[in-house]
Amino acid sequence: MSFTVAIIGRPNVGKSTLFNRLAGRPLALVDDMPGVTRDRREGEGHIADLTFRLIDTAGLEEAAPEMLGGRMRVQTESALDQADVALLVIDARAGLTPLDRHFARWLRRIGKPVVLVANKAESRQALAELDEAYALGLGEPVAISAQHGEGMGGLYERLQPYAVAADEDPAPPELSEDKPLQLAIVGRPNVGKSTLVNRLTGEERMLTGPEPGITRDAIAIDWAWHGRQLRLVDTAGLRRRSRIEDRLERLSTADTRRAVGFAATVILVLDAMQPLERQDLTIANLVADEGRALVLALNKWDAVGNREGTLKQVRERLETTLPQLQGVALVPVSGLKGSGLDKLMEAVFKADAVWNRRVPTPALNRWLAMIQEHHPPPLVGARRLRLRYMTQVNTRPPSFALFASKPGELPESYRRYLVNALRQQFELPGTPIRLMLRKGENPYATG
Repeated sequence: MSFTVAIIGRPNVGKSTLFNRLAGRPLALVDDMPGVTRDRREGEGHIADLTFRLIDTAGLEEAAPEMLGGRMRVQTESALDQADVALLVIDARAGLTPLDRHFARWLRRIGKPVVLVANKAESRQALAELDEAYALGLGEPVAISAQHGEGMGGLYERLQPYAVAADEDPAPPELSEDKPLQLAIVGRPNVGKSTLVNRLTGEERMLTGPEPGITRDAIAIDWAWHGRQLRLVDTAGLRRRSRIEDRLERLSTADTRRAVGFAATVILVLDAMQPLERQDLTIANLVADEGRALVLALNKWDAVGNREGTLKQVRERLETTLPQLQGVALVPVSGLKGSGLDKLMEAVFKADAVWNRRVPTPALNRWLAMIQEHHPPPLVGARRLRLRYMTQVNTRPPSFALFASKPGELPESYRRYLVNALRQQFELPGTPIRLMLRKGENPYATG
């Protein structure tokens, strides 16, 4: 990606629709409600052979710095600082508004190169009214319809000079070719996820504040921790389904669930003042069902009085409420103070290593023979079940195939016993383990 483009404008002019059009897929949430986007979202944009880094931003509004709108504007200003060129998007159907004029003046004062984009210009009436856009002092507007993909050729022509200028600059240093670790941060609303992300990345990358539910999109951030490349995704808070009423929250929840599905490791942020509520356990079970590695971050640790007692209580409850994730890492942290972050990331990398671990087949079958001798499978009728052979068929998470004489007759309690014993013997703490039962003899035995 040779240059960076920031999409800015007042709320509900179609910035996120344009972002999705240029990205080639629906990365940003789109809804008729104004102000859906709050944090800046990044992606790779394309128009024909033109490739660039793309930043979607919150709708520009006039608000005091301490208000939510003011904090959103700070995020937009940060995106503008990083950009080589800004796309100021206006609504061609609605015509110019005082806000459009205000922010056009602001952009002219900053001196950043700007391309004026008149969106929703698919109708003849909208095209006929474009002349007033010249009053913004930003040159000729590019008429487009982000929803229908019209006008992209004109936008290509206006962006092409920035690609040429970028190609003339010295090549940036090559980054490590190691594939980044996909890391998602999830949790209930207002447990401090975005504050923790800002502490980890060392910048005010995510919008934070006392209002619950500020984060709506799942925002991906490319980042490195002590030289290890990561792609970190901050997500919207997950509430119980019975409490989700509006369409936008349903979209945010679906976005969060997709982020978990694409992650390798997930940090579940708990509120140390109210740890392991029912919704926390629901989210942990979601992560386990998706087969992701899990680390628990006990946030707001700086506000806890009886730390030893709280930690003991949470660990004891984990043993009974999340038995399928025995040994899951629990790390006390403070996103506000920045404490515990080294231990948290150490736990993340350990969980990822366990998630990718492969157990040799000979070791598995020696263990299987020993476990049957120590605790034989139950009788089925007058005959005892025979567990004949075991092999690991996959990693991410560790998945095993167990061949038995009558796999359908193996009780669930004995299956759980095997999984727990497997976890302890081969040091697979806190990761989901898949155990698939198969009928037959050793399929790998030769004639």
